[in-house]
Amino acid sequence: MINQNQITQWNIELQQASPEEIIAFFLDYFKDSIAFSTSLGLEDQVITHMISQIDRKANIFTLDTGRLFPETYDLIDRTSKKYGLKIKVYFPDPEDVEKMVEEKGINLFYDNIENRKLCCHIRKIKPLMRAIGSLDAWITGLRRDQSVTRLNIQAVEWDTNNSLLKINPLINWTEQDVWNYIKENKVPVNPLHKKGYASIGCQPCTRAIQPGEDIRAGRWWWENPETKECGLHKR
Repeated sequence: MINQNQITQWNIELQQASPEEIIAFFLDYFKDSIAFSTSLGLEDQVITHMISQIDRKANIFTLDTGRLFPETYDLIDRTSKKYGLKIKVYFPDPEDVEKMVEEKGINLFYDNIENRKLCCHIRKIKPLMRAIGSLDAWITGLRRDQSVTRLNIQAVEWDTNNSLLKINPLINWTEQDVWNYIKENKVPVNPLHKKGYASIGCQPCTRAIQPGEDIRAGRWWWENPETKECGLHKR
């Protein structure tokens, strides 16, 4: 059983470790009971590239909400083929989606925060529960400077929402660090990034940002910054 003392010790031991070293350590430690959750964003593409250099048999999954951009689906295919990796796709329960749409409408998320969180719960959280249900740890692409809701994350932390260990190897990277790695390693990315989309989620809930805006400003732009989480990482 992993306790807080062990987590604290890992954070101390890995303080100077590179993201690749952190990933390699936990892939080896947890074997088949760890997975990488990718949304195909910039950070996640960087981690996918790193994993491909460490262990191409590592568990990688993504969530298809049914409302993604066409460019995201194309990127899933291009990434799998480029790296020779299998990316498992989890879908929402169709009965849950049908019931929600029947009761709330097809674009319910624009009406209020409660509806938006309901949509995220059905399309993201419940599929995530299936994806990580048998795992002891998962890897994410979170960075501290992505938003005000992520300032206090650690490289290794206990995910109280999901009762497993969460590994965040890129927490100290800046957006420029991410882009530098992508360019140096020719990592495939979503073409929407060149059109001003800094953070890409579901199509109806994502817009391009303006110069000077926060990188998460294009996600659920009609809400306050403090509420801009789908629930995968803060509930």
